[in-house]
Amino acid sequence: MRICLFPGTFDPVTLGHVDIINRALPLFDKIVVGIGLNTSKSPMFSPEQRLQWIKEIYKDEDRVEGAAYEGLTINYCQQIGAHFILRGIRYVSDFEYEKTIADANRTLDRNIETVFLTGEPKYTSVASTIVRDIIRNHGDSSHFLPEVVFKSLPK
Repeated sequence: MRICLFPGTFDPVTLGHVDIINRALPLFDKIVVGIGLNTSKSPMFSPEQRLQWIKEIYKDEDRVEGAAYEGLTINYCQQIGAHFILRGIRYVSDFEYEKTIADANRTLDRNIETVFLTGEPKYTSVASTIVRDIIRNHGDSSHFLPEVVFKSLPK
């Protein structure tokens, strides 16, 4: 079984994230959207809320599931039997950063391969950091978020 981990903070889940997951579905038997719990970050949304969004967005797709994890991504891959890590790339700078992490992960476990998908151009500007700023300042974030995420935000 080809199990893939798509790690990130997903704070919040954006249309860019959904684009990458949807386009990766034909490549894998199962995609685990892994919400990395990083004690050095202060997320806007709880892990439970982010997991609920993933569950709602993919309620009709049993090959996608959400999970929260702590520690090294490579260790979590080993724990769930994932042989692939999925990463979305928007810009060349993303690739440079992600390649460094992929190289380190390959050193830690040669049996786990990182797969990069480039985002659709229309989602290039969709970064969670920017979306959080729009939400925090009561702007219209509907252009960047799946409907279930947008509708769940406090008005």
